[in-house]
Amino acid sequence: MPQTLFDKVWDSHIVSELPGGGALLYIDRHLVHEVTSPQAFDGLREHGRKVRRPDLTFATVDHNVPTDGRPISEDTLSGKQIATLSRNAKEFGVPLWGYMSEKQGIVHVIGPQLGLTLPGLTIVCGDSHTSTHGAFGALAFGIGTTEVEHVLATQTLRVSAKPKSLGIEARGHLGFGVTAKDLILAIIRKIGAGGAAGHVAEYRGEAIRSLPMSGRMTICNMSIEMGAKAGMIAPDDTTFEYIASEDRPFAPKGAELEALIDNWRKLETDPEASFHRTVELDCDSLSPQVSWGTTPAMTIDIDETVPEPKDATEERALKYMGLKPGTPMQEVAINNVFIGSCTNSRIDDLRQAAAILQGHKVAQGVRAMVVPGSEAVKMQAEKEGLDKTFKDAGFEWHHAGCSMCLGMNGDIVHPNMRCASTSNRPYEGRQGPGSRTHLVSPITAAATAVKGRIADPRELLSS
Repeated sequence: MPQTLFDKVWDSHIVSELPGGGALLYIDRHLVHEVTSPQAFDGLREHGRKVRRPDLTFATVDHNVPTDGRPISEDTLSGKQIATLSRNAKEFGVPLWGYMSEKQGIVHVIGPQLGLTLPGLTIVCGDSHTSTHGAFGALAFGIGTTEVEHVLATQTLRVSAKPKSLGIEARGHLGFGVTAKDLILAIIRKIGAGGAAGHVAEYRGEAIRSLPMSGRMTICNMSIEMGAKAGMIAPDDTTFEYIASEDRPFAPKGAELEALIDNWRKLETDPEASFHRTVELDCDSLSPQVSWGTTPAMTIDIDETVPEPKDATEERALKYMGLKPGTPMQEVAINNVFIGSCTNSRIDDLRQAAAILQGHKVAQGVRAMVVPGSEAVKMQAEKEGLDKTFKDAGFEWHHAGCSMCLGMNGDIVHPNMRCASTSNRPYEGRQGPGSRTHLVSPITAAATAVKGRIADPRELLSS
């Protein structure tokens, strides 16, 4: 029977079918961070259980780390969570990349970087943006704290029902100044914030195939923002070259890797297979995107004006964002620029943003910061001199962490202040109480920092 990529990975991981239509899935990789794990480890301790496969469990700190490098204090909630994970990892034998470790970073950045993320695996983490790892042809999704405990104890996960499949065909090619971030914002804009609920999305088409792995990770990262359970992209030579490149300590090598690649090539949707739903997007005419409201679906082309509200939800969003319909987006002044998060903090993202900033300065009154996705990304950027480019332009240069994406570590946007952010969620208060967030690509963020207002990156790319 013809199968989709999702079907192939799902079916190969069923331990048993459960009464009522659910399944018990085997989990290949369990990624852990400091926010959603404390109660799970407490549950193990209370019932006298061990971690079933500590060799398949990997922990890091990311949400709470102080990216300015200051010492951690257990007098704060953030410091307490970081210290608690350190104690739990030691007690249960789980490898941990702690604060200031050379391998520390955002969990969804270091997984691929270290070679933990591979095609055909099931990967879970107590974090919604686990969908990022689907860029490799893995089935990856976020789980709740109770499920974190279940996976720690059994290396399996109970799933109540198999999601449906959604095929997203990105036709054509991305034009000048248009990036993967713009593509996924356009997809969410078309489908809606809940339009993919109950589905696993597979991204296909020429525009997807032409993306490097960093771009594919950006695409899959934001699958959750349209309600999808996960996002996936079939592995190909681009995937295999990434896995084989550089120093990825957990990746297979040599003859083992070659044998696996032969099997991974079969991880694609069969020509005769069908999806429950399909969506198409023409990428040839796509422009840089910018969100105007409080969900990623509230997005427009960068050269458009703030739209008239269609319902009470959009009216509320306009009021919260302090915007008036008919205002050109490129006239909207900003106070902050944030380049970082599990969506756009990889070395490719920093290279692209730095290229925009060459010979330019951050506009007066704008606070601009770069937070690399991992300490390894930070070190690579410094080796290439990107940090100097950012600092010369007026950006702050930070250590790795989630930072201003969600403001749990002190990096926040102040009330009624406006931020152009490369993160994934413009929700009310996401970057700090009363903060106003506009989602953009790294190059749009860099151009915006220079102009002091939402700016079309193509203007600086062509100058």
